[in-house]
Amino acid sequence: MLNSILPKIDSQTGSKVHFYPLLRQQQKRSNGQTQFACFFFASVFSVFMLTVSARAQDFVAKFDSVRSVTLEQLATGDVQLVDLTHELNNKSPFWPGDDYQPFELKTIATIEKNGVLSKSFAMPEHFGTHIDAPCHFEQGQPSLEEIKPTDLFAPGVVLDILMAAEADPDYRLTVADVMNWEQANGPIPMRAIVLLKTGWNRFWDSNVRYRNQDLQGKMHFPGFSAEAARWLVKERQIRGVGIDTLSIDHGPSKDFIVHHVINGAGRYGLENVAQLDKLPARNFFLIVAPIKITTGTGGPTRLFAVLPRNK
Repeated sequence: MLNSILPKIDSQTGSKVHFYPLLRQQQKRSNGQTQFACFFFASVFSVFMLTVSARAQDFVAKFDSVRSVTLEQLATGDVQLVDLTHELNNKSPFWPGDDYQPFELKTIATIEKNGVLSKSFAMPEHFGTHIDAPCHFEQGQPSLEEIKPTDLFAPGVVLDILMAAEADPDYRLTVADVMNWEQANGPIPMRAIVLLKTGWNRFWDSNVRYRNQDLQGKMHFPGFSAEAARWLVKERQIRGVGIDTLSIDHGPSKDFIVHHVINGAGRYGLENVAQLDKLPARNFFLIVAPIKITTGTGGPTRLFAVLPRNK
């Protein structure tokens, strides 16, 4: 090839003669191949981007369907309203400890005697379906009554680790789990509430099974990992997290690092959430309605999910 483009000596005139035809042919062939390759890869990339765009639009359309719900529809029952709150009674599971007592309901007036029926109740702040205010584990963070009302209404998502928790009761949600969820369902909406479905809800009627303590008294149930909690706070700026167990930290935890991560970022946790099996992975809103206690670190919470009604 090199000889074909070097100058050669004319045998009659002695002058240099350049032969470029082969080079030009090769350049044309090369240019043609390059143009074809560019066209091919551009076509493949266009198809890929159209697929991604269509998938993203599908996710947005699904999410937007709940955004179109009106207050009138909510009031008239034209949307689905799922109650994610456990009933409270003296059989409700609670955190083990000397100062934690079962739920107590006492009658203080009757219709027969007083003309009115009235009762009093006693329970720890962190009992049943409840909220952990940011001050629960971190100083200088908002107490219960200081949580902004706008932070109590948010889009919700459900991450399902039921199978993993079935294999390992101490399983913790990982960042990889979150990535896999987003690959299948689209990005978690910014400022959302992330609910973790572990399947522990099915043990609610048994305090012993729900706590799942071993012979040393250590509890065993799933939770969030610190890494996943940090990622959700940083990358998705979540309003809070929730779970269907006693704690957003897994049962064996001693340092309660997930509480520190969530509360340290000024976010709240929701624990003992009910009926997560009634919710889709996304496309719903949450209404978080905690009791308003001055300087409270938490309190019983009525929790609702609002979904478009299936047609």
